Amino acid sequence: MKITQDENQPHPYKVSLEVFEGPLDLLLHLIKKEDVDIYDIPIARLLEQYLDYLNLAHELDIDLAGEFLETASELAYIKSKMLLPEAEDEEDEGPDPRADLVARLLEYQRYKMAAQSLMSKPLLGRDVFTRPPLAIESEEGERFIEVDSLALLSAFQDLLKRLPKDQFHEVRQTRLGVSERISELTEKLKGKKQAAFEDLFEGDRSRSDVVVTFLAILEMAKQRLLRILQEQVFHKIYVCPLFSDEGEGHGS
Repeated sequence: MKITQDENQPHPYKVSLEVFEGPLDLLLHLIKKEDVDIYDIPIARLLEQYLDYLNLAHELDIDLAGEFLETASELAYIKSKMLLPEAEDEEDEGPDPRADLVARLLEYQRYKMAAQSLMSKPLLGRDVFTRPPLAIESEEGERFIEVDSLALLSAFQDLLKRLPKDQFHEVRQTRLGVSERISELTEKLKGKKQAAFEDLFEGDRSRSDVVVTFLAILEMAKQRLLRILQEQVFHKIYVCPLFSDEGEGHGS
């Protein structure tokens, strides 16, 4: 993940997350997250989740390729085809509008698994050297893994959904920026070995507050002031500070 700063823009922070390799990667993630059968995809439900991700990415200024919008159009088209009434004189139901999408997802999944298998071959450690995924072990012996960008974005999206839908516009004289929020989070995490990801958003009353806190967490992770971990995929996410209790400065 990358965060860049442009003082000439109205929103100075721009987030660029290498969240997914493509729309099929995102669709597979949603299918696993929603625990649905890939051979019987609930298109309306999947389209709603897919559009939620695109809207959230737009709000965070995450750059997405045009193919993501093309896939959204395809999902909407499949949904419309499935909503059409069937002709009474047709004996056969005809091909499933989802068939082509399912075939592409299965093919992509096979290639993805094959790529992961190839990456685990003896080539690694002999001709190519990579840094293994970071893991941390707690005092109780529990092991944690680094959270990928897509899982983090998913957790952030769940937080946004919990906000009250009926909100009133609140006028403030000053609004905290990312740097100020980093200072607040640093104070909040001092003396702690870890904290639940969602606990860092306590006190955020508006959507803009939640977004600023999320950007601050990403910036702190970028500056290696904290680690974002979870026990297993789709499990609870924790934040572990890497700075000392005496307090370390951070860049802007």
